[in-house]
Amino acid sequence: MQISEAESVVMDVLWARSPLGADDVVAALAGKQDWQEATIKTLLNRLLGKGAIRAEKDGRRYLYAPVLAREDWVQGESESLLERLFGGRVAPLVAHFSAQRKLSRKDVAELRKLLEEIDDGKP
Repeated sequence: MQISEAESVVMDVLWARSPLGADDVVAALAGKQDWQEATIKTLLNRLLGKGAIRAEKDGRRYLYAPVLAREDWVQGESESLLERLFGGRVAPLVAHFSAQRKLSRKDVAELRKLLEEIDDGKP
């Protein structure tokens, strides 16, 4: 499922706490985004249309909650990024960050630990 960057901001609010009414989402984004209420409601409607969220009638308003799990979205996004930019391979991605951002000692230690766990057959 393709979620735009703007839609992902709304999803973050709903992943953090849901169900929420549109006004609650607007309030949660106040001060964080320079968006009008209509923009946020449009994003909610787009997400509904995509099936990423559901809406349940609560009196005179609707409560929105995610259908798409954050973990599933992150996995899809990361696989897409790897495929598009690095031919589906992780090593070139790490090499790129190493060359461009100079991985910190902590990053390197965490990568070493992860590789050891993979070698040991741990998830």
